[in-house]
Amino acid sequence: MKLNRVCVAASLLLLLPSAVVAQGIPPGTVLPVMLSSTLDARHDKPGKVVTGTVMQDVPLPDGGRIPKGAKLVGQIVSSRTASAALPSQLRLKFDEVEYKGRRVPISAHLRAVASTLEVYEAWLPTNAIDDYGTSPSDWNTVQIGGAGVFRGSGKLVYDDEIIGSATDYGAVTAKLVAAPRRGCTGESDSGQALWTFSPWACGSYGLDGLKIVDPGKSDGEIELQSKTDVHVRGGSGWLLRVN
Repeated sequence: MKLNRVCVAASLLLLLPSAVVAQGIPPGTVLPVMLSSTLDARHDKPGKVVTGTVMQDVPLPDGGRIPKGAKLVGQIVSSRTASAALPSQLRLKFDEVEYKGRRVPISAHLRAVASTLEVYEAWLPTNAIDDYGTSPSDWNTVQIGGAGVFRGSGKLVYDDEIIGSATDYGAVTAKLVAAPRRGCTGESDSGQALWTFSPWACGSYGLDGLKIVDPGKSDGEIELQSKTDVHVRGGSGWLLRVN
């Protein structure tokens, strides 16, 4: 009997996909992502694959991490072009994170989204030209939402208060802060990977008229709306949080 159970178990293992499915990512984990795909309500159809790249190592409670460069995969759920009666609408969801041969299923909501220009400007040094230093490790930058990064000292600062840490290559870690005026109430008890975003970043930045109508907290389906046709270029920044 025991031998039969072993044989059955071995047979079931052979039926599993070749990629290893890891345990789920803990709820509340922040995923800072650069979208690889361009979203366009005029052309995107349900089922279109949407991908992005995790832009900073993401710490996990067990001491592990999701590495920078991990791939985020999702799909378009529905889209609608703008009309005289209705705004343009696009719904999408992210289904899994792929890294180190693993495909980890997720459901995540959108905390903040920023245009390619906002992302680019967040990486530009605010130092005077003659104070650039010898490398980007000496730069000071400003996060999307307003916090200051001092790479040389490894500090994330706002109003002269240290609110997080930064590496010499610009990876930023801090506790997430609620921003009720912009529609975000969630906080975090531990430091999260924020990439180019401030701890209170919430909503849309640099994308004229774009609104996050449904962040996807209940079912992972994110709804974006705009009076003109929804269009978000690849290279945009997305701050996602696991449901």
